[in-house]
Amino acid sequence: MGAKPPRRHSPAVYRRRRIAVLLLALLVIAGVAWLVIAQPWRGLADILAQPEPEPTTSTVVTAPTPTASAPTSPAPSPTPTSTDPPKPQPCDPEVIDLVPIVHGETFETKPVTLGMKLTNTGSVDCTLDVGTSKQRFVITSGKDTWWRSTDCQSEPSDMVVTLAAGQTVQSAEPLTWDQTRSDPSTCGEDNRPRARRGGAAYHLNVEIGDVKGSTTAQFFLR
Repeated sequence: MGAKPPRRHSPAVYRRRRIAVLLLALLVIAGVAWLVIAQPWRGLADILAQPEPEPTTSTVVTAPTPTASAPTSPAPSPTPTSTDPPKPQPCDPEVIDLVPIVHGETFETKPVTLGMKLTNTGSVDCTLDVGTSKQRFVITSGKDTWWRSTDCQSEPSDMVVTLAAGQTVQSAEPLTWDQTRSDPSTCGEDNRPRARRGGAAYHLNVEIGDVKGSTTAQFFLR
């Protein structure tokens, strides 16, 4: 017996099969789309589930933090010292050696010229008023006072000088005595009594302020 030829299906059967395959394909595509659209968190969960990269370490140089310190008081300023030497003080009369001067030993008719010399015998400089207001010349013979420079003095003045330790000064301009007796009431008269002559001895005493002469100077009138 010969083989039977294969059974052929009708065209309707083939159409139904193609429609079924097409529907299955559409269902698969729709399912994939639903997973993407309806469940977007799954992709985000996968990303979040990945381990984060470890941070790389880097050396950062930072400035040292200043430490608070207790406030310190400023250093005291040095006490200013003056470079000027101390000003001399008035002389102690005890350290002034005062000596009368007579410019000559024997005089006849011409006036007698007088002066004084003083020395600071102290160890420090000092000041002294040597003006004519402080000078006093006195001429005596025995116990008789013949002349005082202050009896007829005009326009006396002050003159303060500094005497260095050990310094000696002398009056620059000599004072003159006209060999007459002085008296404040006879300063303008020309006929005042004249001093004795013929070899009479006279002595000059001097003072300056509170300082008195240490000795007298003797001279003679002829």
